Amino acid sequence: MSDSGDEMDVDVPIIMAAEGAKGKRSTANLPVEAEDSLPWIEKYRPATLADVSGHQDILSTLNKFVDTNRLPHLLLYGPPGTGKTSTILALARHIYGAENMRQMVLELNASDDRGIDVVREQIKTFASTKQIFSISGGGGGGGSGKGGAGYKLIILDEADAMTNAAQMALRRIMEKYTANTRFCIIANYAHKLSPALLSRCTRFRFSPLKEVDIRVLVDKVIEEEGVNILGEATDALVKLSKGDMRRALNVLQACHASSTPLRAKDAPKTPAADIVRETITTETIYTCIAAPPPDAIREIVDTLLNTTDVTSCLNTINTLKVAQGLALADIITALAEELGRLEVKPEVMIHWLSGLADIEHRVAGGGGEVVQTGALVGVVRNGVELWRK
Repeated sequence: MSDSGDEMDVDVPIIMAAEGAKGKRSTANLPVEAEDSLPWIEKYRPATLADVSGHQDILSTLNKFVDTNRLPHLLLYGPPGTGKTSTILALARHIYGAENMRQMVLELNASDDRGIDVVREQIKTFASTKQIFSISGGGGGGGSGKGGAGYKLIILDEADAMTNAAQMALRRIMEKYTANTRFCIIANYAHKLSPALLSRCTRFRFSPLKEVDIRVLVDKVIEEEGVNILGEATDALVKLSKGDMRRALNVLQACHASSTPLRAKDAPKTPAADIVRETITTETIYTCIAAPPPDAIREIVDTLLNTTDVTSCLNTINTLKVAQGLALADIITALAEELGRLEVKPEVMIHWLSGLADIEHRVAGGGGEVVQTGALVGVVRNGVELWRK
């Protein structure tokens, strides 16, 4: 199958191309009865564009593309857990309707083989065939009623894991079959993609979600799942998620599971409504995420700023590390945030942040924690001496 000799074919067995040789089935097409056993990140994945959290400017732009039937090739990139895959799946439902998703959408993830052979065969076969039957109205009120379903959609998730050869083979297919196929490329890092692919796509950067947007869905899940959690624990969960909705829901589900009492062996199953669960506290959230608790970080900061004896500072930090199971990398991250709030001379802040960055680099490279903990104490104490001169 050479590019020069191929013509656009009229195709009937589209479903086979969409499912792939391995019978792959997207989570977007799971039956309703499977929802109870799904993780919460899939169970509460937004079904419509209106349900997607945050990024209202991006959503409004995509809606205008669909309403005017001018959807370009898309590149959605940004940190994980910010709604890239959810947005494109909701957009596909809006265009085609849930009943036509499997015919009109080909979704390939990083877990699938996406080398040059797949691009030349599976993707090219799907892109070069044209739907000959009319598609019933889309699920979102727009879509096919305005001619929006005249093209098929290929979603390449985690595209920054594709080989360079596969990316090079893909660029010609994107140009040749634009008449009846649109590509949506999803990646965490745009700089890992070929410049030739980037120039063919309209880019949308998904920034980390705001705490307000994460709080809306977290509160909804807490209410619907009957999670027994304190208000300050919810605040800590939203803050520690750092803009990652997937992380927030995974931690919430893990804490909810840990708060459920174990059933005795051979004991009858207790109805869900009768189970008495423990209350999820702030300490539970910090333990699940393995983040250093605020009181431990405050004690470390107070010790480093006010104790002149370096040996005493080192003993205090080591004692806290052992007692609470803290990792030096996590301590450095939290310590940098606390020191950044202090009003000190610029040269002191530069000394602190530069020193902490060097220590973090050495720890990430395999440096011993014992030596690097001593380096941490020395960097902060040197900054304090500069501050008080």
